Amino acid sequence: MEPFLLTIMYFAIAIVVILVGLAVFELITTKYKDWDEILAGNKAVALSISGKITGISIILAFAIYHSFAVWETLIWGGLGVVLQMIGYLLFELFTRKFSVEEQLHKGNLAVGIISFGVSVGLAFVIGASIT
Repeated sequence: MEPFLLTIMYFAIAIVVILVGLAVFELITTKYKDWDEILAGNKAVALSISGKITGISIILAFAIYHSFAVWETLIWGGLGVVLQMIGYLLFELFTRKFSVEEQLHKGNLAVGIISFGVSVGLAFVIGASIT
């Protein structure tokens, strides 16, 4: 019965961490509202958010694999989400020729794809560092 309960707990933790992470990302994004853009059919923003969700999930998977207790998963998962956000801000900072946020708002799919890749790529690096 314990593996079943742990699965339910980790699932609940994942949902909460992903929702909190997306809410904080929404606060970081000042030029548009994520869910309004998705409702309007903005595929670039959808890719960017998909990358964030996938990235957070990858980090949580590593945290679950390498933690001895549920509270450790929360700590590592939370730290991973913070690092993911820092990575996103650095991505915006280091793209000097254009604003990532503005291009996503305009629906630039190329920037959406790169944003997805940055989120997923960083997630693997962050996740591997948890080990």
